[in-house]
Amino acid sequence: MTGLWDFVLRHGYGLMFVAVLIEQLGAPVPAVPVLLAMGGLAGLGYYSLPTALFLAITATLAADLLWFELGRRRGDSILALLCRLSLEPDTCVASTSRTFERWGPATLLVAKFIPGISTVAPPLAGSAGISRLRFLVYDSAGSLLWAGSALGAGFLLRREVAIATDWLSRFGLGLLTVLGAPLVAWIFYKLWQRERAMRLFRIGRIHATELKQRLDDGDATWIIDLRSPYSVERSGGRLPGAMVLHESQVLEHLRNLPEGAHLVFYCS
Repeated sequence: MTGLWDFVLRHGYGLMFVAVLIEQLGAPVPAVPVLLAMGGLAGLGYYSLPTALFLAITATLAADLLWFELGRRRGDSILALLCRLSLEPDTCVASTSRTFERWGPATLLVAKFIPGISTVAPPLAGSAGISRLRFLVYDSAGSLLWAGSALGAGFLLRREVAIATDWLSRFGLGLLTVLGAPLVAWIFYKLWQRERAMRLFRIGRIHATELKQRLDDGDATWIIDLRSPYSVERSGGRLPGAMVLHESQVLEHLRNLPEGAHLVFYCS
């Protein structure tokens, strides 16, 4: 355990940078506990708090700028990719689109604090046509608030961090296993939920050519567009004859449809 602790003290900045970068790229890595620990170690005199804050913001901006540029160049296709990677594939873009619709670029100020929105917000900002300078201003401010609050909380809780490090030195990797088990279990649970949602999606999917054939044949087929008005406007078009509805409006409109009608839902 002494060797592991020495390694952490020697490479703490690098470990924190990598953890933040990987999380912001979309991997289920909990960067906030790492930032809390770094803030506590800074309070104990092992690291510099301003340096840690600078590196955390740099890692966040590096990942966010990459997603922003991909969203700017690839549009909704990159959002579809993120949904396939997300632990919340059924809500990741929808919730972020609604938030952007209401708050605009200011969403970036709080996106890091909201699970499911943090990674999706930068590419959505890029696909929405926000300028690079405006994005960097808002995203830098949001990154400062997020990383600064986590590091600051760790700095204030430095005594608790000292107690935690003492426990780690006594009980070693066994304590890490006990503390990490709930996190690992949660990740596997979310992966199971994600796989179940994606399996249902694959079963119920209809190709565009098949849908067109149904419409051409005169089948009673109703298309319900579940995208937000902001997403419809951003895409520059809508499906012919589709009803643009919010999720809360679906049941109300379904009551008025003829019996036996085929329903096709479009949400990306």
